[in-house]
Amino acid sequence: MTANSPASWRQVLKAVAGAFIGVQSEQQRQQDFAARSPLPYILVGVVMAVLFVITVLLVVSWVLR
Repeated sequence: MTANSPASWRQVLKAVAGAFIGVQSEQQRQQDFAARSPLPYILVGVVMAVLFVITVLLVVSWVLR
């Protein structure tokens, strides 16, 4: 991916997942910040956070039954 070129959804998902769990290379981080728009990263991050919260709530309710 060159500077200012749009990232594919697969690249965005991989970048957000790596950042979500805290393992991301410096090269990948620089590519993410060189992207034209942060909007895809924000959208995927919000969706992943919501899915994480829903998963935790489901597991907790299942364990407490």
